[in-house]
Amino acid sequence: MNERARHWRYDELPGVDLLRARYVRKTFVRHTHENFVIAAIADGVEVFHHGGGDQYAGAGALALVNPDTPHTGRAGVPEGWRYGAVYPPVDVVAEIAAETTTLRGTPGFVSPVMDDPYAVGLVHQVLRAADEGNALAADTLLRVAVTRLLRLNGGPVPRREVRTAGARIAARARGVLEERMARPPTLDRLAADLGTSPFALLRAFRDTYGMPPHAWLTDARVRRARRLLDTGTTPSEAAVTVGFTDQPHLNRHFSRMVGVPPGAYQRERKNVQDLG
Repeated sequence: MNERARHWRYDELPGVDLLRARYVRKTFVRHTHENFVIAAIADGVEVFHHGGGDQYAGAGALALVNPDTPHTGRAGVPEGWRYGAVYPPVDVVAEIAAETTTLRGTPGFVSPVMDDPYAVGLVHQVLRAADEGNALAADTLLRVAVTRLLRLNGGPVPRREVRTAGARIAARARGVLEERMARPPTLDRLAADLGTSPFALLRAFRDTYGMPPHAWLTDARVRRARRLLDTGTTPSEAAVTVGFTDQPHLNRHFSRMVGVPPGAYQRERKNVQDLG
């Protein structure tokens, strides 16, 4: 069974990423998203590690991931899974929550899996409307879908407080890695510069951000590469800028986190700009 995926944007849904895909052998490594993930499973089963355990989303269910939450993804059955997904930005979800719910604080999803065939249908209708260039329908259906999910499965997202000594060290380490993304220090050097031991830093970073520093750095590099690709930087230039050895390394990591290669990702962005 062939795998296929399209990752694109529709100008009339600013900041919202869209994805339609069928995967069989695909494995998503641990990664995060800046936006919310609302993935509507049409066929098959997706398994994703989230919150310390494996979650299973089958046909008629949604996989729901809050921003900056580490998770993975793979097929849960031999035939894989087919799904459509929308990735609304934090400000869009917050606006919808403020207007249509009584949620306080930063809104998010409580459970990572929700069985709701009706909401699954809404997500696929959003994608269809975007494909057809029906701006009114796409925007309306997206807002209806997000409202429904927040009312049925919404709650305030706990803030990541940087209060403990370990969390403060992890935050400082993250800052160093962000500044030195292209030429990061070794774990030993980073720990020494922060006045701690390598294993203490490793433990503090994983406890705070859900993944070790090297995995977080790869995720951050892919995020930054996406922003560069959005502005027209070539994949080869983006690879070097964010610290990958060459474009093949970017291709591999990008595909394992975003779901499509960087070239295909950028072509869809360019098509949107050309149509605009």
